[in-house]
Amino acid sequence: MTSTHYRMFRILTVLATLAIAGCTRERGEASAPEQEESAAAATNRIDIPATVRKNLGITFVKVERRRVESTIRVPGAFELQPLARHEYRLSLPGTVQLAVDQYQRIEPGDLLYRFRSPQWPELQREIIVGEQDIQSAMADIEVARARIDEADRRLVIMRERLSSLTSAEIRNADLEGQAAEMEASLPRLRAELRQAETRLANGERTREHALHRASVASGIAEEVLSAEVPHQGRTAHAYRTIDWIEVRATEPGVVETLALTDGSFAEAPSLVLSTVDPTKVRFRAMALQSDLARLGESPEGRIVPPSIPGIPLSDGVGASVLIGLEAHPEQRTVTLLATPMENRGWMRPGISAFLEVVTESSGGFALAIPRAAIVKDGITHVFFRRDPQDPNKAIRVEADMGVDDGRWVAINSGLSLNDEVVLDGVYELKLASEQGGATQRGGHFHADGTFHNKNE
Repeated sequence: MTSTHYRMFRILTVLATLAIAGCTRERGEASAPEQEESAAAATNRIDIPATVRKNLGITFVKVERRRVESTIRVPGAFELQPLARHEYRLSLPGTVQLAVDQYQRIEPGDLLYRFRSPQWPELQREIIVGEQDIQSAMADIEVARARIDEADRRLVIMRERLSSLTSAEIRNADLEGQAAEMEASLPRLRAELRQAETRLANGERTREHALHRASVASGIAEEVLSAEVPHQGRTAHAYRTIDWIEVRATEPGVVETLALTDGSFAEAPSLVLSTVDPTKVRFRAMALQSDLARLGESPEGRIVPPSIPGIPLSDGVGASVLIGLEAHPEQRTVTLLATPMENRGWMRPGISAFLEVVTESSGGFALAIPRAAIVKDGITHVFFRRDPQDPNKAIRVEADMGVDDGRWVAINSGLSLNDEVVLDGVYELKLASEQGGATQRGGHFHADGTFHNKNE
């Protein structure tokens, strides 16, 4: 070793010694209270105050009673129910003006679009013709009834005169002829009345049919079309005041597709837009054909969310399960269709999740925790139970594991139903509770996320 190298070595040695001394002195000054605590009995508890839980993202999940052994979990995805989609089409050719935008949420009664059709005046004319026929027939009926009344009165007068002349033994051939002629005309007059009444019935049917066609074309109820409304200082039937036909939503949902451009002219029955109700979803899963015997006819089901941050594992919902008609011989699977009984924000078409089906089995309930709450430490598995006496501490527990269904694990001992275990942050706690491959017995976190055991 040269003299230069030797001097460099001595300088580095001195600097290292000073650094170690300073660190030791600083640590000794800062951790005097902790040295007093080290005299206490060793513990497997770790301090996790609120600041540490926030910085490390530590979350907890409650222990559940689950039938782990008799539960089949199958993956799948949500899809829209067949009746979730609704289409709005043109019933008449015309120019379209859109009133909504794509992905806009709508409620029943909201205006979707309006259109003006050259065929609409023809439908209006049919109604007008029917009303004119009704008015004409009603006038003819009045005339026919007046003629019958007039003929009846004249006949009564003639008969009274003839009766008087007969009492005086006087005959009037002219008067007798007129009376006979008047009596003979009554059947014709009554037939004319029936004819006018028939024209009235025909006019009413014509108007009714025209109103029905107009209602189908416009989507407006017949009673609304025929109601009288104020128009230009006077009253008129509503159908006479309509120029642009408005189409309103009949189902709640979201506008999915706009098939026409605003202002375009299209023929009937062109699609204008379609809407979907995102709450009408079902879950499609693929189960193994070998599980058919376990599933039974009406299995109980529960849809559980995927492992997504912000969605608790307990946010699953019950579902009615139906074994589908489709089976895949190559994949050896069968389709399961589950309809959720409640709606959740994470239930959207295309979102993947799991369907838990409880089968007929002798396996009863067991205390279980999520599989993600257990980590492997060497040759053992551990989890961290929240101290029921102090919520700011976590207790390291070696897992006495039972049946595992891939998401939940039965724990044979060390837990009660009211306990909570660490879910997010369990790996950080495992790293903090070990050092150099040896498990440490207790310690605490600083606010910056660093961990110190009891002996530091």
